[in-house]
Amino acid sequence: MRPTALATLTLSLSLLLAPILTLAANTNLTPNDIAWLRRDSFGLNTTMVAQYRALGRNTLLAKQLNDQLADTLPTPIAAQIDSYDAFHTPLDQLLTSLQQEQQQLRNMPDGPEKQAANKAIQQRGNQIGLQAQQAELLHAIYGQNQLKEQLVWFWLNHFSVYAPKGRVRWELADYENTIRTHALGKFRDLVMATLQSPAMLEFLDNAQNAKGHVNENYARELMELHTLGVNAGYTQQDVQQLALILTGVGIAPVDGKPENFNPKMASLVVRDGLFEFNPQRHDFSDKQLLGKPIKGSGFDEVQQAVDLIVKQPACAQFISRKLAAYFVADNPPPALINKMARTFQRTDGDIAQVMRVMFQSPELLTGAGKKFKDPAQFIVSSVRLAYDGSPIVNALPLVNWLNQLDQPLFGRITPDGWPLDSDAWSSSGQMAKRFDIAHAIGTGNNQLFTPDGSTARTAGFPMLTTRLYYDAIDPYLSKATRDALAKATSQQEWNTFLLSSPDLNYR
Repeated sequence: MRPTALATLTLSLSLLLAPILTLAANTNLTPNDIAWLRRDSFGLNTTMVAQYRALGRNTLLAKQLNDQLADTLPTPIAAQIDSYDAFHTPLDQLLTSLQQEQQQLRNMPDGPEKQAANKAIQQRGNQIGLQAQQAELLHAIYGQNQLKEQLVWFWLNHFSVYAPKGRVRWELADYENTIRTHALGKFRDLVMATLQSPAMLEFLDNAQNAKGHVNENYARELMELHTLGVNAGYTQQDVQQLALILTGVGIAPVDGKPENFNPKMASLVVRDGLFEFNPQRHDFSDKQLLGKPIKGSGFDEVQQAVDLIVKQPACAQFISRKLAAYFVADNPPPALINKMARTFQRTDGDIAQVMRVMFQSPELLTGAGKKFKDPAQFIVSSVRLAYDGSPIVNALPLVNWLNQLDQPLFGRITPDGWPLDSDAWSSSGQMAKRFDIAHAIGTGNNQLFTPDGSTARTAGFPMLTTRLYYDAIDPYLSKATRDALAKATSQQEWNTFLLSSPDLNYR
């Protein structure tokens, strides 16, 4: 080849490779990068790190908050969730079937057959609820938008419902979809969506709230737990007035029989899926809420009340603090809370904008490595690291592990949700259980890759000493963890020591 031709080829190759070489030179992850990623996701895996390297922090954050990362799951995981009755059968059909079975049960004479039929209904409901638990854990592990997945989990806990109560277990999949749809939107829309959710209406009894038979449960928790917090300036009279505003807010019947509405009331009926505002059950008196008059007018009262509540400065502070307590620190810096609260008020409760302030703040990483993982974060991060995108076929062990760690999904009997602070999850008993779970994951003795009901042996143990480990974990391990790993006598034991180490129990 002639020199000039060689020079031309060399120049062309250098121009072609320049962007690649530049990217490669800038892909070393700093401690700051790792700390940020561990707050931005449930836990590191190869896809998350590659995503970060390809897009950079600011672009990745923007795409996450704008919901521009596909919600698609790996095909086998999506197929697994789609196979669940809880997700491929519409809620109205599930509840209609349940109602028919309950009616048949009532018509049966007492005896063994009736007991067996009742047991079958209970088992069916438990299975529907179990499917919703499995699906949420699979989304947390495999969802591409990890920041959104954490928010979905946060909001499910913030707007907590209890599966064993009434028909709630049948309604959980619908509730998950409701939260997921609004996780990054306006807080006001999220409150309205949960307010109209059958799961919330049944759990906090507003489905029974009617004129002359007022139930204050939901009204109280809507202000105390969902929006304003305690000591936010509202009174018992405000709770009573809100309860009156919420009369008639309930669930449409699923028996197929037409409802007979007074002609004067028919135009005031509001239906959206299974949600129904029944004006014949509503108290149309004028109300006074948080010092503001609300004229008796029907469902518009509910919208006015929610607008008024979420615009209170106390709401901006309460929600900002809870978000910061989940993502940043048990006792988040007041300056950060105030910045988030100002953004909340300025943007009319735009969740994505509030999250942007938090994830671009220096306070996010001030306590890096000091925020103790709750059980869900521990389990999800461990599986993400150990199996690194490999699709599991059986999510039941995930549910069982959460139960063992005393944080069952949809299992909090009180409406306040599971605690967010480290003290709730760092007892010696908790740590012993975490070691057992780390051992199950690290040795492969966990049934994650064995179909439910199969007797086939599970897959082998995971290999944690991957490129991901050497790039993103090994450089930042503490001396204590390194010393423990050096004493491991097998790869399985090494895996167990790593997953149960303090380094991987904090983020």
